[in-house]
Amino acid sequence: MTSGSETSASTTLREAAGLYAPADSPGVPIRLVASGGVGEMGLSPSERRWTETIAFKGAAKAQALLSASDGALASVLLGGGNGQAGEPCGPSDLLLGQIAGTLPAGTYTLGSGFSNADLASLAWGLGAYRFRRYKSAKPDAAAPVAQLALPASVDRAALINTVEAVWLGRDLINTPASDLGPAEMEAVVRAVASTHGADVRSVVGDELLAQNFPMIHAVGRASPRAPRLIELTWAKPGGRPDAPKVTLVGKGITFDTGGLDIKPPSAMLIMKKDMGGAAVAVSVAHMIMGQGLDVRLKLLIASAENSVSGDAFRPGDVLKSRAGLTVEIGNTDAEGRLVLADAMALGDEDEPDSILVFATLTGAARTALGPDLPALFTNDDALAGRLQATGEAIGDPVWRLPLWPGYDRNLDSEVADMNNIWESPFAGSITAALFLQRFVKKAKRFAHFDLYGWRPAGRPLGPKGGEVQAARAVLEVLRGESGVA
Repeated sequence: MTSGSETSASTTLREAAGLYAPADSPGVPIRLVASGGVGEMGLSPSERRWTETIAFKGAAKAQALLSASDGALASVLLGGGNGQAGEPCGPSDLLLGQIAGTLPAGTYTLGSGFSNADLASLAWGLGAYRFRRYKSAKPDAAAPVAQLALPASVDRAALINTVEAVWLGRDLINTPASDLGPAEMEAVVRAVASTHGADVRSVVGDELLAQNFPMIHAVGRASPRAPRLIELTWAKPGGRPDAPKVTLVGKGITFDTGGLDIKPPSAMLIMKKDMGGAAVAVSVAHMIMGQGLDVRLKLLIASAENSVSGDAFRPGDVLKSRAGLTVEIGNTDAEGRLVLADAMALGDEDEPDSILVFATLTGAARTALGPDLPALFTNDDALAGRLQATGEAIGDPVWRLPLWPGYDRNLDSEVADMNNIWESPFAGSITAALFLQRFVKKAKRFAHFDLYGWRPAGRPLGPKGGEVQAARAVLEVLRGESGVA
């Protein structure tokens, strides 16, 4: 059986189907119990005594395994607490992810207490995720695992695609930079494209200069691993010729030393995750294509390694961008916005309906909102409302911050069209978003997600490590707009 444990020798597209039994298969029921609700479960006297012995009262994430008279597992009680998920947000149905990877092998069903079968089933797959690529002891891939029998109402194919897309994004973020550079990032995009019949092209190394991506080249030229612009295009077979154009742009800095403005060791420790925006964009693209959204999709990944060498770009340099604007470098550790600007300028040339940008861009966003809550910047109020409401409902939250025009002047430069930073310690996330917005002129709407890409501690929907924040919320909003039920 396939489980949520990564065991292959490279970053691949893992399969999640083995976590789910056929629809309506018989199995052990898992019952969600509200805090203080044990007395309302209709338990037998022996079951009631057992819950009292282990002090199970329905607290969030608590669990109790109840046995039948012959010793077999009869049911599982899962504490639902006060109805919240134990995640940043979302209903208690998401708590099912807490036990997906810990129950004994066998088939389980959704019992009483669950109100949203789709979310509970998704939580099962997301919670089962483990990253064990570098562990010497590997789980037996053929061993039986705990499986959830899906209710007939759940779209099995869409569910599994979503789980696999999130797993892929997490795998990318969790993989050390020694095994994930720009070339490996391109290989993953090509593998996803092959799965869905999409087209891919890349512009690599010095060819970036020839094809007018000078800032991607400048950021990546100090590394022996050639920087690149990776472009995937896809349209739904048989889809509308005038379907909305959706362009996803991801920051793919596979490791960030900070460049010549080098980071201190503590800040560099998990910089393998600085390609988290690219991982989110790839995950969203995988879901869009796998679930057949009727859009004309373009995925743009600006991938480079921000390294230190004699050829590194310097503070005070002036770079020309694809858009023709010149940028003075105030800090080489603000490199993500540089590579994104060239990719966004390319995407903007097609006059898309939407440009959606994903990046682990600023520490300021984390200072303001913490690790769980990506900052959302957009020029479309309706889109912001849908993203925020959807994210809260499904446990994938975002929070809008303003594209405050009064701060735009803080990017002024005396020698170039703009600086890549504001020297003040204030409003760093807002000024970074304003910088990006300057490279969007033709798109009908623009949204930028400044995310952390990392789960600092285990939660019901996944263990500590990489997380593709905002990916599921974006998918659901695009699904609603594309007319796919």
